[in-house]
Amino acid sequence: MIQGSAKFGAPSARSGIIRATGYVWGIAIAAAMGGLLFGYDWVVIGGARQFYETYFHLTSTVLVGWANSSALVGCLAGSLVAGSLSDRYGRRRVLLVSAILFAVSSVLTGTAHTFLHFVLWRIVGGTAIGLSSNVSPVYIAESSPTPIRGRLVSLNQFAVVVGILLAQVVNWLIARPVAADSNAWALLHSWNVQHGWRWMFIAVAVPALIFTGASLLLPESPRWLLVRRREAEARRVLERIGGPAYAAEELRSIEDSLASEAEIQSSWRDLFHGPARRILLIGVGLAVLQQWTGINVLFNYAGDVYRSAGFAANQIFLDIVITGTINLFFTLLAMSLVDRLGRRQLMIYGSLGIGICHLLCALAYHAQWSAAAVLTLTLGAIACYAVTLAPVTWVLIAEIFPNRIRAHGVSVSVSALWAACFLLTYSFPALNAALSTAGVFVGYGVICLIACAMIAAFVPETKGRSLEQIEAAFGYGRRSLDWRR
Repeated sequence: MIQGSAKFGAPSARSGIIRATGYVWGIAIAAAMGGLLFGYDWVVIGGARQFYETYFHLTSTVLVGWANSSALVGCLAGSLVAGSLSDRYGRRRVLLVSAILFAVSSVLTGTAHTFLHFVLWRIVGGTAIGLSSNVSPVYIAESSPTPIRGRLVSLNQFAVVVGILLAQVVNWLIARPVAADSNAWALLHSWNVQHGWRWMFIAVAVPALIFTGASLLLPESPRWLLVRRREAEARRVLERIGGPAYAAEELRSIEDSLASEAEIQSSWRDLFHGPARRILLIGVGLAVLQQWTGINVLFNYAGDVYRSAGFAANQIFLDIVITGTINLFFTLLAMSLVDRLGRRQLMIYGSLGIGICHLLCALAYHAQWSAAAVLTLTLGAIACYAVTLAPVTWVLIAEIFPNRIRAHGVSVSVSALWAACFLLTYSFPALNAALSTAGVFVGYGVICLIACAMIAAFVPETKGRSLEQIEAAFGYGRRSLDWRR
């Protein structure tokens, strides 16, 4: 692991050369559309599940867990190939492919009439998530000026949160009220079970088509262009981002970085040797800890969590929308803090806050506090997550890997994230049945406290440093720098 004695130097002098422009924000927003579709496709299942489970007659915890987590198999597959594909064909083309997969899979999931076809198209949709969740933050990080890189990469997480809220609102608007005394036959033949859940999935095709058009207009990442020795194209992109002076200095810095790595052949094996191994351990650790804090249970199994607390069926959809609204508000706050307070400090306090909320939530279930108390505590956990671990994990993963192995490193880290997410999502029904909701929240709370200690010990501060300075801090550059400042 990284030793605490190494220090980052002063922030890059380039921070004063440019300011945020409409072009910079435009390409970041277009790339972040992948995050919006990621958020929608990932969370839409939380509102649809009670209806498609009835339609497909899913009763065992194994089938329920598989239906809810099957898309994560695709996420893992997409993550594993995203690095190689984006290195070979460019970031922009991979974003375009993910947009097309989102559109196709959403329509075919919504029109599935067998459980097998439902699962297969959920896996295809998950593949689109795996591709976009890798490439969108990398593309934004590689195209962003240092002073605003944290905000722009956080924009991807903001888009994820907008997608989450959009899915929750669409589910709420589509679902029709269910009578409390409805019998099994009435539920099976209700509009929600026969048609409603289908439209919840199909609706994502609209933003997917918008993302497809936006991907066609994006420029390629300037750092990828330079790796491919397409300097003229890279210069044009950088000049549009920050002007000629910015482009000239950025080109020099990137080329110096590439020159220092020229004798190193980039491959998957490079991730497991020398400084890269230390960086990979941090990236994978952050990815796994972000998922095992348990927050995604509050999105994918919100109905079960709030039903256990005593909320009525029709109230649950409104509660889910409230969680999405809180998530959105605090993600906006995170975007204003990530380049001010720094990544490391936000991660430490976020893990601590989520852990405390989870442990209090466990107490609330055990002591049978009111449903409102449970809702308040879960909203507190979501707020802590949204302002810290949710965006900052993606920022750090996109920042810490050197140019030549960035795509591979991000691919492995995000694959670990989706593997952890699969285990979390698949295991919840069985753990909830075996340990009770209170017991599950105790487990998640303890993991959060462990995460807090690990982040304090091993995670570097990257605020205000260029990607090339961050490389130097891990032994890839020509000087050793201090990472805690």
